[in-house]
Amino acid sequence: MNTTEVDKLKLIVGLGNPGNEYKDTRHNVGFMFIDEVANYYDIKMDKKKFSGLYGELKICNEKTILLKPQKYMNLSGKVVRKYADYFKVDITDILIICDDMDLPVGQYKLKYKGGSGGHNGLNNIELHLNTNEYKRLKIGISRNTNIDSADYVLGKIEKTDEKAIKEILNKGPAIIYDFITLSFDELMNKYNYQDTK
Repeated sequence: MNTTEVDKLKLIVGLGNPGNEYKDTRHNVGFMFIDEVANYYDIKMDKKKFSGLYGELKICNEKTILLKPQKYMNLSGKVVRKYADYFKVDITDILIICDDMDLPVGQYKLKYKGGSGGHNGLNNIELHLNTNEYKRLKIGISRNTNIDSADYVLGKIEKTDEKAIKEILNKGPAIIYDFITLSFDELMNKYNYQDTK
């Protein structure tokens, strides 16, 4: 890998929990997003390193790592840190994709930085990157005050919500293409605050 490639390298991380028992749960929409992007660009997510599954994507001569950490959600940050260090990725070139209970199902939001909102994966990433100033794409899963938060996020996505979430996942390849080719301000202006119903 030459210096130019290192300088341009981006790291896109979808958060989730490994294992079939967590498949199609609300907490795994980050994994689902990465899978959608990988399928669209015909990228195999079969490389293993530092407790992560990853694939390599190249768009407009820019190399990008698609990553699904294979440690549990609350240990995601250690994996992200190892990949950032190994591939020499600047924190400004990292994008984290995760679920968000404060956004209604069917909505999503790109942000430069922010608090974790109680999200265990984001908490751990902030701990290991030593900053909360990393870019993130939050996918709304809503919340249910009648169910404990931990039980809710680990629950399967309701049939009634599948279509709205799928519509966001379908935008994944375009969002990632634009993340690589546009400034983040342009990316937010293009995708934020759109009606995704």
